[in-house]
Amino acid sequence: MALVPGVAHAGGGDTGGGGDVGTGQQSQGTRQGKELGIRTRIQTTVDGNPKSAKTGTLTPANSNWKRPACWYEPAYTPKQIEATVKAVRQFKFLGVGDVVGGVFDSYFKEGHPYKNYNLDKQGEGKFWAAAVDEDRKDEPEAKACDRAPFWVEDGEPPKEPLAVSPKILAEYAYGRLPVPDTEIKMAPEGETKVNLPTWVWLDKARFKKTSVTATLPGTGLSATTTAEPVSLKIEPGTGDAETYPASGECPIVDGRIGTPRAKGTPADTDPPCGVRYLRSSHDGSYELQATITWKVSWTSTSGEGGDLPPGEFGGTQDVVVQEVQSVNR
Repeated sequence: MALVPGVAHAGGGDTGGGGDVGTGQQSQGTRQGKELGIRTRIQTTVDGNPKSAKTGTLTPANSNWKRPACWYEPAYTPKQIEATVKAVRQFKFLGVGDVVGGVFDSYFKEGHPYKNYNLDKQGEGKFWAAAVDEDRKDEPEAKACDRAPFWVEDGEPPKEPLAVSPKILAEYAYGRLPVPDTEIKMAPEGETKVNLPTWVWLDKARFKKTSVTATLPGTGLSATTTAEPVSLKIEPGTGDAETYPASGECPIVDGRIGTPRAKGTPADTDPPCGVRYLRSSHDGSYELQATITWKVSWTSTSGEGGDLPPGEFGGTQDVVVQEVQSVNR
């Protein structure tokens, strides 16, 4: 549970929304104390483990899609709301505690709209409050959850589009998928020659299906988001190059992206995945971009599920390309 930032804390964090309680005389105090939010209680596991060696975050291939930056979830019992307001009143600096506490009393105690903090409904429901995705807390979308905490009876779905749901949990998990660095293997290694193919492949053991399960304790809500690598896109870093295949998209075949060049393979043999530079990099190098595309889907305890936008994650590697006088065939 979190209180107004800078006023007091009763555990948890200080993220979240809050909002105008709807009356003109209360608006000033509400603005001062509108962040009566909570730190989310969503818990995640990665492939069944509570921790992961995450090295990167997927970027949605659809640039118009973003996972929610905020939502509402069960936060306060009537007794906790009462205790929260009392704690706010203890903050005496410049009278802020009395001003904000008075606003909250009007909202939760004096019938605007709740009476006596709903203490007569203890055990029958909770006040839902705004929570923010820590990874997006500084973005404008994080301010979309601007309602003050509102009452929801147990067993009744909240009449609020941003109330936490299996899909919101799945989208939250999307941002926590553990993605390994996209460090490709190349042959020849270190530097290559003009007009000779460079073979490219990825370590099969590292690039495999992975999943994150997001659960909100005490609600029965849980969703699992799964990402599976499907292809590698190669961008040579110069227009003076050709890719294998010509599209630059190397598909996964039998669980592998590309093929290591076997010893004894002629230098001019075309690879299933790779690049051929047509000009030298002179005294520098080309910056080769390698990007993995991941297919993303989700399932949930409610039976809901489906696809989420594919994700991308990549990295760059310097490639030195030297001239050759001739090629022996």
